Amino acid sequence: MTSERPSARVDFDRPSIARVFDALMGGKDHYEADRAVLRQILEIAPESPAMAQEVRQWLVRAVRYLTERLGVDQFLDLGSGFPTVENTHQVAQKYNPEAHVVYVDNDPVVQAHGRALLVDNDFTHISGNDLLHPAETLADDTVKQYLDFDRPVGLVMCAVIHHIADLEQARQVVKSYVGAVAPGSYLVLLHQHNPSDGSAAAAVATELQQRYSGTGLDTLYRTRAEIASFFDGLDLLEPGLTAPHLWWPDGPRLAPLTPVNWTSLGGVARIP
Repeated sequence: MTSERPSARVDFDRPSIARVFDALMGGKDHYEADRAVLRQILEIAPESPAMAQEVRQWLVRAVRYLTERLGVDQFLDLGSGFPTVENTHQVAQKYNPEAHVVYVDNDPVVQAHGRALLVDNDFTHISGNDLLHPAETLADDTVKQYLDFDRPVGLVMCAVIHHIADLEQARQVVKSYVGAVAPGSYLVLLHQHNPSDGSAAAAVATELQQRYSGTGLDTLYRTRAEIASFFDGLDLLEPGLTAPHLWWPDGPRLAPLTPVNWTSLGGVARIP
């Protein structure tokens, strides 16, 4: 495992997207600033830790499908967060031990944790770039060394694009990565969603967006049409753009649904 970019100084007083998600998942790589945000989230949606697990399981199913069924053997995971249990590399390499995975995350704690965790994994690597700068990320030595963009790549953008406040900028970021990979590649994208229909889910989405505002973790809960626009020109796989729990579940649902279950939409699309 390699990382070409040195880690920046960690600011323990500012929350981090990756570390807040780690706290939601019950991990240990987070600080008081991150836990403070988590407490605010739990005040609004106490089911959020279960929803974080739903998102992770959606990612597991999507990567498994691409690796096992479609033969994708290389992945670029953008804004990946911590490479912990059942993340992209573990799922892909379960079905193809030589599948290459490059994680991209500019959080220095993620980078340090990843280097330690993946030191003996020759097929998984970390780039310290910022996904908001596609040209720099795609030109990174680690990305270029371990991914072959002349062959299909799985582009993973799981729960990251909703942190880009400007919709046109967000579209351009996605478009830049999509345009850089070979035909037959796949986009795996999940985004926070506001149904905007007067439902309890819409109320939760609105309140969460307001609560995130000003924390440094601003999150846009966009409409279905806005989220669908990230897939323009691509071929969405069945069952289309759906709530995570509806995307090819592994079996009958045991836990009851709550409003927060309807505040994310995810899809997988082939890039023609």
